[in-house]
Amino acid sequence: MSQAVAGREPQEHGFALTKIIFASSAGTLIEWYDFYIFGVLAASVLPDIFFPNAEGNEVLSLLLTLATFWTGFVVRPFGAAVFGRIGDITGRKFTFMVTISIMGVSTFLIGLLPGADTIGILAPILLVILRIAQGLALGGEYGGAAIYVAEHSPDRLRGYYTSYIQTTATIGLLLALIVIVGDQLIVGEAAFASWGWRIPFLLSAVLVGISLYVRSSLQETPLFTKMKDEGKGSTKPISDSFSGGAWKLMALALFGATAGQAVVWYTGQFYALTFLQSVMGIELLPASIIVGTALILATPFFLIFGRLSDKIGRKPIIMGGMLLAAITYIPIYNAMQSFADNSLMLTLLVFIQVLYVTMVYGPIAAFLVELFPTNVRYTSLSLPYHVGNGWFGGGVPFIATFIAERTGNPISGLFYPIGVAAISFGIGMFFIKETKDVKIWEETDITEAPVKAKLRTN
Repeated sequence: MSQAVAGREPQEHGFALTKIIFASSAGTLIEWYDFYIFGVLAASVLPDIFFPNAEGNEVLSLLLTLATFWTGFVVRPFGAAVFGRIGDITGRKFTFMVTISIMGVSTFLIGLLPGADTIGILAPILLVILRIAQGLALGGEYGGAAIYVAEHSPDRLRGYYTSYIQTTATIGLLLALIVIVGDQLIVGEAAFASWGWRIPFLLSAVLVGISLYVRSSLQETPLFTKMKDEGKGSTKPISDSFSGGAWKLMALALFGATAGQAVVWYTGQFYALTFLQSVMGIELLPASIIVGTALILATPFFLIFGRLSDKIGRKPIIMGGMLLAAITYIPIYNAMQSFADNSLMLTLLVFIQVLYVTMVYGPIAAFLVELFPTNVRYTSLSLPYHVGNGWFGGGVPFIATFIAERTGNPISGLFYPIGVAAISFGIGMFFIKETKDVKIWEETDITEAPVKAKLRTN
């Protein structure tokens, strides 16, 4: 049980909070691992397995695979609405136990799915259905995990403690890269392309089982328990999230923060990996090593920027990351092509992109938690986060690749993430209020007042 009881803010970091962070982060990491295995393989193995007869056009096969990858992102807001409602009514813990179970089963089944050569058109159809299930599950997972940690953390360290949750998406991608690279090295390239690609998906069953075991011992958050005991919970969190001007707050969160954060995240990690393979012609193994090394070097900066946001604010760090990305993406990708045979320089250039990711993503959980009141926090946080990351961010690999192919200019695809990041920077700078001084532990009267206060601009 957490040190925080009856709505009293925890003052020290003890064993209970460590366990909470570990259990929440481990489960979320596994969900990201499950979700991103597909993305790592999207530009190499999967097009030949599920779209081998796309009119004999390799580019079309790649685009169809990336579109299937994006499908999992497109449905994330719907998962956020469904599971966000459950999380605000039933509780945070129950909801993220359900979501990780759905994710684990869906990922495992992808590992068993026959290819198009065996069952024809049914293969990509079933693949899309399973990606939809993964997306719905992830739509409910992130909000629950971020809120669970935030509602156990002291106000003055919320950015730091929630930044552990923020590392999980990148570490989940890193874990997917490590498993896939190790798998390919062990079974060999030919066997990997034939059947070895299934192993990372099947491994999910073991990882999810471990996560469920660890999470089963957790209790509900003290703030949620206090709210329910006082009879202040929402019975209709979706409609409450849009009432009393609260929809404006979600719109600001989406267009002024999460949309820009999302395109920076997916450009710096996923599009970088796709670009190395599809544009620069680097094989999966060396491309994965380049991106994986950059991820390892940059990951500690999630915690650094999360802690820094407790001191100077969430807004300057998040906005700074967006601005840097918008200004420097084109020079960085031009440099990547210039250093095509220099793995060290390519790693450095990807590292810089991931550093931007840590700036925009490290403080975002604390920012979103502080933006919304307890009774609708799960729903209100999850919707703008997953619309931003699911629609704007998840579309980066497909949209950027499509633009590049249509124009014949491999750099032109960057105009999409640059444009979104620039727009979010402008909206965020002028219309979003700093949140680091919000005291969620002093929130005793859950009304529309917190919403009205947060709609005031700087």
